[in-house]
Amino acid sequence: MIGIFDSGIGGLTVLKEIRNQLPDHNFIYIADSAFTPYGEKTTEQIIERSVLITQKLVEKGCRIIVVACNTATALAVDHLREKFSVPIVAMEPAVKPGVKNSVKKKVGILATTMTLASRRYMNLLERFATDTEVIEQPCPGLVELVEAMAIDTDKTSQLLHQYINPLLKKGIDTIVLGCTHYPLLKQKIIEVTGEDIEIIDTAKAVTEQLRRKIESCEIPAKVGTANRFITTGDLMFYKNQLQCYWPMEVAVEQIDLN
Repeated sequence: MIGIFDSGIGGLTVLKEIRNQLPDHNFIYIADSAFTPYGEKTTEQIIERSVLITQKLVEKGCRIIVVACNTATALAVDHLREKFSVPIVAMEPAVKPGVKNSVKKKVGILATTMTLASRRYMNLLERFATDTEVIEQPCPGLVELVEAMAIDTDKTSQLLHQYINPLLKKGIDTIVLGCTHYPLLKQKIIEVTGEDIEIIDTAKAVTEQLRRKIESCEIPAKVGTANRFITTGDLMFYKNQLQCYWPMEVAVEQIDLN
């Protein structure tokens, strides 16, 4: 069984790709809705929550974990790999494909404040972006709007214009979505950028890595347990979020990590 977690519902963008590529594997998805957004929390808080959630997923029988959150990856994945013996597949901003796809060698990165400040992100720039101008844009407020199901609002449009217009003025031809929540805003982003800007997220690459890990570790497919959606927050609100962002009827549970 695959365990997946995010600070909220952003990881559904990764789960959708996992379901497309690995339909024979069951999953447990935990949304840490009681603690969202991670992007404005301290490193210590994010590590603590990531450890608690990973422990829960392992206790529930997950044989491999996907950290479907760029901020948790940037700040906590090394701690998780030290603490847990199960394989852990993690997100990171798609700097490498962004640089590869950019003709002008000018790439914009939309991400949370903590992701952009992390050592892991800096390492990506040092490895893959030495010949490219990378323009970083922290995006406070976007995760909260996605979590509130407020995509089609003036506030969302205003923030996207505020964050993206400076990138366009600097001549970028590629935008990397460095948070799993942001693909849910893709159509709104295109309304700002137009069709000529390449927009990249990491769901496919992460799922391909997950597939390789499952094969190399010989993790079996379905073993009789059903897919599960779990929240640490309000149960009814999470149900409404899933109705908004997930295309099928599902059962939902609530857990308390405290």
